[in-house]
Amino acid sequence: MLELIKYVVGQFAEYPEKIEYRVEEKDDSVEVTVVLDESDMGKVIGRQGKIAKALRTLVKAGTKKGEKKYNIEIKSHQEV
Repeated sequence: MLELIKYVVGQFAEYPEKIEYRVEEKDDSVEVTVVLDESDMGKVIGRQGKIAKALRTLVKAGTKKGEKKYNIEIKSHQEV
């Protein structure tokens, strides 16, 4: 599932080499924090958050029943 997240985010980011993916596994979920360059925030999140919402929907649809749920958080390098 992380590969799907990397692929989609990489398609919208202008500087994909500056992206960091921080993965934290918990009991029943996986927390994925995507850390971007400040200039890529708007491109990856999209107008009114539509791209971010679509990414979350894709990941939710791709997760099989009974598997851990993925939570995606998008932050800039300055917020971390």
